[in-house]
Amino acid sequence: MTNPAEELLDVVDEHDRVTGTATRGEVYRLGLTHRCVFILVRDPQRRIFVHRRTETKLFAPGAYDMFVGGVVGAGETYEDAAVREAEEELGVDGVRPRPLFRFLFEQGTLSWWCRVYEAEWDGPVSPQVEEVGWYGWLTGEELAGRLAEYEFVPDGREAYRRYLESSAG
Repeated sequence: MTNPAEELLDVVDEHDRVTGTATRGEVYRLGLTHRCVFILVRDPQRRIFVHRRTETKLFAPGAYDMFVGGVVGAGETYEDAAVREAEEELGVDGVRPRPLFRFLFEQGTLSWWCRVYEAEWDGPVSPQVEEVGWYGWLTGEELAGRLAEYEFVPDGREAYRRYLESSAG
């Protein structure tokens, strides 16, 4: 398995235009703006796939997340990354994410463009043990309770807040 810190990413500007490439390690160390995808996966009962990240993750190890997803590789489209990340993290084939919205996440030295998707999955999952330490399917109410109790990734919290705002209107 390749070292995640060596993965090549596109570096982008404030308008999400590619300005160069750098390794993930350099991107994080230098605070370079890059691209990420977030996929909110629901089952037919509308429950949300929630998981705890493993302790080996470069960003937010051990934190919970209500999205599957990750960085967009150099030269990769958001759409291709959304399918790849959803299928890798869930351990399945045939996920078809539907695009919802995008935003620029900025916190301290962290900065990345986020494309948010939603997908439905009706079947068993087999999450990557390197990525997912625990998982479950939670109702919106159960997730709201966990958000008050557990540490969630900050970009996922922001994406979910925006998701709830967009679906309320």
